[in-house]
Order: sequence, then C-alpha cells, then structure tokens
Amino acid sequence: MNNPFTSIGFIGLGVMGEPMCHRLHEKSGLRVVVFDIDTKPLARARKAGITVAANLEDLASDTQFIFTSLPDGQALDRVAGELAPNLRSGHTFIDTSTAPVALTRRIAGQFNAAGADYADAPVARTREAARAGKLATMVGAEDAVLARIRPLLACYATDIIHCGDVGSGQVVKILNNMVLMQTVNALAEALTIGRRVGVDGGILFAALAEGSADSFALRNHGLKALLPGDFPGNAFSTIYARKDLSYALDLAEEVGIDAQGARAVEDVLDAAAAMGLGDAYWPALLAAIDDDLELDTFADTSNET
Repeated sequence: MNNPFTSIGFIGLGVMGEPMCHRLHEKSGLRVVVFDIDTKPLARARKAGITVAANLEDLASDTQFIFTSLPDGQALDRVAGELAPNLRSGHTFIDTSTAPVALTRRIAGQFNAAGADYADAPVARTREAARAGKLATMVGAEDAVLARIRPLLACYATDIIHCGDVGSGQVVKILNNMVLMQTVNALAEALTIGRRVGVDGGILFAALAEGSADSFALRNHGLKALLPGDFPGNAFSTIYARKDLSYALDLAEEVGIDAQGARAVEDVLDAAAAMGLGDAYWPALLAAIDDDLELDTFADTSNET
C-alpha cells in the first residue's frame, strides 16, 4: 500500500478487534503496535510479529494512527481519557467500537483541541467477515480525514460508507443494529410458531430465503444460529446486543420517537439474560420466546477465540 505513514496503534483485541488488527498488520505495509488487558490475544499478536505496547502512553508515543475496538462507551471514555494527555498534532484516532453518539462527539472535540483528528468508524457484519477482510464500516469524519484513513479501513472492510461528520457513523451503525435485532426477533418468533404448528424450521427458513422475507439476518443469524440452536460464547453476546439497543433507544428518546419495536426486543433480550444467557451469542433470545426449549440447548459448543 502506498502512503507516507509508518505506524498504527490498535487498542482492543476482542472478537472483532483481533482479526481487524491482524488484517492491518498483514495488508497495510505499516508497523502495528497493540495494547489489550487480555494476555491471550497479545500472545497471538507477538507470534504474528506485531509489537505489544507496555501501556497506552507508549502506544500513543510510538504511532500516528490509533484504532480502538472496545466493548462499550464506558471503555471508550476510559481509554480516551488515558490517551488524551499523549495526543499531538498528526495523530488520527479511529474508533471502530459501537458507542453513544454524544460521547463520540465530546471525545472528538477534546481530541481536536489537542490537534488530533477523529473518525468514528464502527463496523458491521460477522467475525468471519472480519477475518476475511469483508466488513462494512460506517464512517463519521471530515472528507480529508476519511481520505487519509481509507487505505487502512480497506485492509479489513470491503464497504466503506461515509455517513457525514463525526458521530454520524455511530448513528448509522446503532440504527443498523436496531433493525437487525428486530429482524432476528421476528425470525425467532416465526421459527417458534412454525415449529409448533408442525412446519420444519429448515423448510420455513428456506422458503423465507426465496421470498420477500429474505435478509442478511435470515441467511446468517437465522440459518447459522437460530435454526441449529448454535449460540456459542466468545461471540457478540446478549449483553452486548442489549447495550447497542440501549443506544438506539437513547437516540429515539432524544428525537421524540416512541420506538415500540425496539423496546419490545429490549424486553426479550432482558429475559434471555435473566435466563443465564447473557454471555451467549445474542440470537439466543430465542430461548425467551420458545419456552419449550431446554436451556442445555444453548450450551457453549464453540469456545472459539
């Protein structure tokens, strides 16, 4: 890749962050420095030839682009607060987490005051897409900032959507997840109803896939999780889904919309978490809909890292 830059920092080697970081290491042609509180992905990073920073201060002093992939807004706020004293003109901060819009804009303002540029670039699709470099990313940034970081985003994303100024990437990602969760909830309801009236779930979903109910949610979450009852740990969990949906409901409240569909799914996710499925892959909300299912159906069968 042709560019004048030499170093990337990456903070947060979770389910999505780890493969994204490795894609940057493999495809960008730049030196990558990482930090995480979990030693296991750091060991894998070292094995791949990626530099591990001792702390966030060292990472900031050693890199020009700083990526974050963090579990929630609280983690982003904490990391941003630790980084802020070490930022300087020439730094570009790219947050790939899903985080509250107001928080994103506040942190961006603080970083801009220090001379650093900011882009919110949350990602969508699955962890398999992350490994294959086929994510979608919704970007909130000035045109010049996006032009600078686009070659880096392209290391792990095939679809780069410029949504507007800082914060707009988070708006689009949060609403994407709101729609996705309502769709998966509808699929779980349809699957349960169909089975109870004697229709095979595989036939039902195959028919939906050929009709007007076809969707990404059906072909991925429906066929790969709901139908076989496969809800592993170390994937996007019920708790994380509930967190993202809360951001959507906060946005709805801000603009005076009573998002009844989203609130209904929030109740289902809450019920699934109360059943002990908070850490399970979030389509496990099926258990809160189909009370005929035994909870051992939802055991962690794929402890993938």
